[in-house]
Amino acid sequence: MKIPEFIKSNLLLKMTSLNAVVVSIRLLVSAVVQRLLFDLVGAEGLFKIGQLRSLTQLLTSLTSLGVFNGVVKYLSEYKDDKPKLQQLFSTTFVFMVVGTLLSSSVLFIFASTISDYLFTDSVDYSFVIRFVAVVAPSIAVQRVFSGVVNGLSEYKKFAKIELISYLISITLLLVCLYTYNLFGVLIAIALAPAIQVAVVVIIFYKLLNQYVQFSSLKLQTPFLKNLLAFTLMSFVATILLHFVEIDIRSMLADKMSEKDAGVWTNISFISRNYMVFSGSLFSLYVLPKFAGIYSGKAFKNEVYSIYKTLLPIFGLGMLIVFFGKSIIIQLLYPGLDQMLPLFKWQLLGDFIRLASLVLAHQFLAKKMVRNFIFSELLSLGLFYGFANYLVADYGVEGVVIGHFLRYIIYFTVVVFLVWRYFKNQKTLQGNAASTI
Repeated sequence: MKIPEFIKSNLLLKMTSLNAVVVSIRLLVSAVVQRLLFDLVGAEGLFKIGQLRSLTQLLTSLTSLGVFNGVVKYLSEYKDDKPKLQQLFSTTFVFMVVGTLLSSSVLFIFASTISDYLFTDSVDYSFVIRFVAVVAPSIAVQRVFSGVVNGLSEYKKFAKIELISYLISITLLLVCLYTYNLFGVLIAIALAPAIQVAVVVIIFYKLLNQYVQFSSLKLQTPFLKNLLAFTLMSFVATILLHFVEIDIRSMLADKMSEKDAGVWTNISFISRNYMVFSGSLFSLYVLPKFAGIYSGKAFKNEVYSIYKTLLPIFGLGMLIVFFGKSIIIQLLYPGLDQMLPLFKWQLLGDFIRLASLVLAHQFLAKKMVRNFIFSELLSLGLFYGFANYLVADYGVEGVVIGHFLRYIIYFTVVVFLVWRYFKNQKTLQGNAASTI
């Protein structure tokens, strides 16, 4: 049967299809690795792995001072304006230097304290924390380079980079797992950003060099005000998010056990793997697309097109996960049947989350700082509050119930804020027209 021409030309559909292939490979590899980790380090070890992953994800924003979405937005707008790009990347370079120095210093000086807070037991992991401090510059570089790839909407190269770096990182993780057990896994996780930087440079260097004149970078900040808004938004969206996740894991370990904290880490891991499917589409397609839309009607049409493409695929995948949850647990975490009741709340919450995040990217595209910060603080506050309140009656299930309830409220608030934005824009345009 001949494929209709409009489908062939649909960029989002092409990106979704390619992303589905990459994510499917990642899911398959992740499933094997997760089972090996569970067999060798147990749920308690997976809790510690989850804590370190949250720390490194937190550092993706701290070390670059949260400029990722700013790089995506302004590169997509000024990719043909070399002087503007030089100003953008000089400012970004200053942000990276400041963010990396601050992050590395704190990690080095307070390594023992951070180790005690993250891992809650008598084993000292301060060596791992100091190792993360040493590789922190690569975390910043990886984040900024990813912003360049996303800002140029180079989705094919992005998919290649993601897959190759992931497979190399996983290979290193397995070698370290069998050589040094849990300590080796933690070191491998810390090294993952450096591997991704190397892969980006090898695959993307020629094109990267066209837009980033490395030899001409200066310690100047002409884009300071523009990027500070994204720093503030990233602090709320990413840094606070991972602090909340770390604190909830620690709370579960303290109030219940490290095994229970590992159970929530496991359901979060499954969620994060299928949410990867949508994550790259937001920065590669949705953010650059929304940045160029200024009317409510065009925005509504674009959101409808995105929903029509993404939600059915996502919903079908979630149904497969839900009805296959017993098999998934048997394959990945045999014996952890207490995870079974968690799936329905996690999946429902993630589906509403996906619909919400599509709309919320309008806040980033139009630099709606106050709306973004308000909605994110509300979301995080609700999650933290629900999790701590419901865990007393429902145990680990209370955390995922809180995840579901949080996104129902978040979606409602985001819809209202986006509607109000376009209503205000229409009023301003009408007032401007009446004065002419």
